[in-house]
Amino acid sequence: MSVQTTRRALAWAHGCLSVQSSGGMLGPVLFLLPDGRQVSPLHVAPWGNDPGRETLPAILRELRGEWPCVPFGSDADRSLPDGWSATGESFEGAGVPHGHSSNVYWAWGACDDRQITMECRYPENHPIRLLRRRILPDPQAAAIDLTLEIEPRRSCRLPIGLHPTFRLSTRPGSVAIEPGAYDRVWSFPGDVEPGAALFAPDRQWPSLRKVEARDGLTIDASQVPLVEETEDLLQLSGIDGTLALHYRDEGFRARLSWQKEHFPSLLLWYSNRGRKAYPWNGRHVALGVEPIASAFDLGPAVSTGDNPIAASGVATAIAFEPGQTFTTRYRLSVEAAPIG
Repeated sequence: MSVQTTRRALAWAHGCLSVQSSGGMLGPVLFLLPDGRQVSPLHVAPWGNDPGRETLPAILRELRGEWPCVPFGSDADRSLPDGWSATGESFEGAGVPHGHSSNVYWAWGACDDRQITMECRYPENHPIRLLRRRILPDPQAAAIDLTLEIEPRRSCRLPIGLHPTFRLSTRPGSVAIEPGAYDRVWSFPGDVEPGAALFAPDRQWPSLRKVEARDGLTIDASQVPLVEETEDLLQLSGIDGTLALHYRDEGFRARLSWQKEHFPSLLLWYSNRGRKAYPWNGRHVALGVEPIASAFDLGPAVSTGDNPIAASGVATAIAFEPGQTFTTRYRLSVEAAPIG
């Protein structure tokens, strides 16, 4: 239950941050720009103080900010078009949304005036044994360096990902998505949310700026929030490990960088008032900017099986071996930028 959630906070010369034990989630974060302005780019879901949240899946109860997903997505019974197969590796617990660590309370490790560390142990029958997480503000900049370590229990292949979620204003197009170089854009092979799909399904395009909608019109999906009420996903494959969000009404950029050899795709989660049931209630507006080695959030069986993204040469899973710790590093920063 959320009453068990504990938090740690850390301040440094260029900001302050909060981390919670539930899901190991980072957020909110307040950054101090060189001109003295304070900006807070990470999203915090609006139901965090609602007593009714106790009925929700653990991952949703205090949804916020950024956290790791091992494995990324979840196995589920779903209808997939030709070329997509759920015949890859699966295991008990593969149906847990975004993995065990996203739904339990992490243990605190070394926490002092310069860093926060935490760890999450997995069930004995899980192919993963342990995750470690280190959150280290840059003493010289409005930036945070993060490290994730994964210790496998046995040989396995899993989709993995990071889940930064950014807040958006209510004005359509007020934030520009500025990805680094990438190869192509993929749309989800189905409906993310019944009745709330926007993009033409199971398609590919060369640019995020020209994506076809289900009504045949072309949408610039790089300008958010979108006008349409939708819940949908786009995957950018072959991306170079960088992305910026230009908050044009507020005059700053948030930047995310990661190791492209670990996460060769970026999943964009457009949560744009499309989900009407509790706790979303048609009010949730946020953008997930999620580095992944995965086929969307379709889970281990699809991501390690036959799927078009893997067939194109882009990894949708990572191989793990016992005794070999997987370590990946990434960075979140902000900077002043022009208004407009």
